[in-house]
Amino acid sequence: MKKILAINSGSSSFKYKLFNYPSEEVVAQGQAQRIGLAGATFSLKLADGSKYESEIKIPDHKTAIQLLLTWLPKYNVINDLKEIAGIGHRVVAGGEIFSESALIDKEKLQQIYDLSDYAPLHNPYEADGIRDFMQLLPGVPQVAVFDTSFHHTLDPVHYLYSLPYKYYEKYRARKYGAHGTSVRYVSHRAAELLNKPLNELKMIVCHLGNGASITAIKDGKSYDTSMGFSPVAGITMSTRSGDIDPSVLQYVMKKENISDFNKMINILNNKSGILGISDYSPDMRDIRKKAAAGDVKAKLAKDIFVNRIIKYIGSYYVDMGGLDALVFTAGIGENESLYRQAIVDKLSVLGLKIDEKANSVNGEKVISAVDSKAKILIIPTNEELVIARDVVRLAQINK
Repeated sequence: MKKILAINSGSSSFKYKLFNYPSEEVVAQGQAQRIGLAGATFSLKLADGSKYESEIKIPDHKTAIQLLLTWLPKYNVINDLKEIAGIGHRVVAGGEIFSESALIDKEKLQQIYDLSDYAPLHNPYEADGIRDFMQLLPGVPQVAVFDTSFHHTLDPVHYLYSLPYKYYEKYRARKYGAHGTSVRYVSHRAAELLNKPLNELKMIVCHLGNGASITAIKDGKSYDTSMGFSPVAGITMSTRSGDIDPSVLQYVMKKENISDFNKMINILNNKSGILGISDYSPDMRDIRKKAAAGDVKAKLAKDIFVNRIIKYIGSYYVDMGGLDALVFTAGIGENESLYRQAIVDKLSVLGLKIDEKANSVNGEKVISAVDSKAKILIIPTNEELVIARDVVRLAQINK
């Protein structure tokens, strides 16, 4: 049976899922962690629930890939590497070059490297992964699935910044968004659950994880989204600031004697958001418990998180002229009933109401009350399945 690999490479991590084709059954999944660092580990989980993990030296991503290609036959997941019919890679930034997923050759690989300015913490490592697979499994189709491509349907009114237009003309400085692969899956799944054509639904998807974004979908397409030129923009996230007045950065840098703007960007990405406000943790589970115990900063972090989300939902509701479905997905959206409840309670002015009993149990379902003016759903995201399906489509893999 043919196999499809879905890959998600980060700066120090490497995640994978292996699908049977055409059944789309996940036969193996796992990750390499702390690549290039002490205490690196590699793990494999099989469909029967058995798990294997080893602490092993992993100096680079190529070593992680070599471990994967060794472990798959070692643990009888595959008999021969030739069973791998195609490999799909999540790539964050496709700029204006890639409006959809693409079959990658050397020229397109270089374009992904060239787009690294748009996502310096992601694109170089994702491109490295594609390059390494090309070398280790020559002839196997490599497909890049871009987080930004789903948002290519944005109108200039929504993607342009109010800067001199020449900066867009010369440098393509604009909003690109992110989480498009997740939103693509979730929006289609929501339409299926509601038994309505996607192009007839006005939908808002709340992808709430460590990285978080709000996306409005109209006529089956991305209409607007909260993340901007980079993933630091938008709502308050675990360690990212979200939207901020740039003059504050100038002010803080002067007061803190910070001369390197890269250091400030690092603060915005890794030391701000929920972590920065709470001065305690980036994990919303920790914040929930700490706030319940009366911690003032934790409660403030929770309230700011909810506040920024409802501001985007409210603006999208007005801009789209109404709402048919509100969808929660990703780690927080799928698993934290308290935050779902808090968000919807604030939206009661729009006629949204939650079924508290349905909301109290996680899992794919409708959680809106009968008299809610819009449907509210929980849908676990499945980016890897989107990636695998794009591999099959673009590489024209036959049964």
